Amino acid sequence: MRIQGLHHIAYKCGDAEATRHFYQDLLGLPLTLTVTNTRQPTTGGEPVTYFHFFFELGDGSSVAFFDLADDDPPQPSPNTPPWVNHLALRMDSIDELHQAHRRLLEAGVAVDGVLDHEFVKSIYFFDPNGVRLELTAATDNTTYLPNARRNAEAEFQRWIETRASQRAAVTARA
Repeated sequence: MRIQGLHHIAYKCGDAEATRHFYQDLLGLPLTLTVTNTRQPTTGGEPVTYFHFFFELGDGSSVAFFDLADDDPPQPSPNTPPWVNHLALRMDSIDELHQAHRRLLEAGVAVDGVLDHEFVKSIYFFDPNGVRLELTAATDNTTYLPNARRNAEAEFQRWIETRASQRAAVTARA
C-alpha cells in the first residue's frame, strides 16, 4: 500500500454559513465542491439529510464539513483536552504566518502564539465549530528534522517503555 497524500479531512459543523465565512472569507480557502444527499451511502443508505462541502488547500487537498441540518455543533471528546486533536496547515513563510496572525486577531479570533517549535513556528485557534487549527511555517533550522527522523524509531521505543513503566507503577499502587 502506498498512500500518496491527504485528499480531505471532514468535520461536522453546526452552522454552514459561519463555517463558510471562516474558511473562505477569513482563511482565504476557496469553496470548491458541495454534495447534498438524503441517504448515507456508507451505512446501507440510512435516511439522513446532509450537506457536505469542501474548501481546497494550495496542494489540492481539502478541509470538508458536514452540515446535518440540526444546528448542533460537534461535541468535544470528554476524555481529550481541547488542544490535542487539531488540524495543522502549512504556510509558505514565517512572514505569511505573521500576516495570518494579525488578520485573525483583527477579526476577533482568539489566537495562541506565535510559538517556536524549532522546525516550525505556529499559531493556534479554533474555528466556529470548535475545531482546533494550527498554522505553521518552516524555520531556517536545517538540522532539526533530519536528526528527528534519524532518531524517531528509538524515541518511539523509549516512549513505549516509559508508558509501560508508568502503567506498572500505577498498577502496583492500586
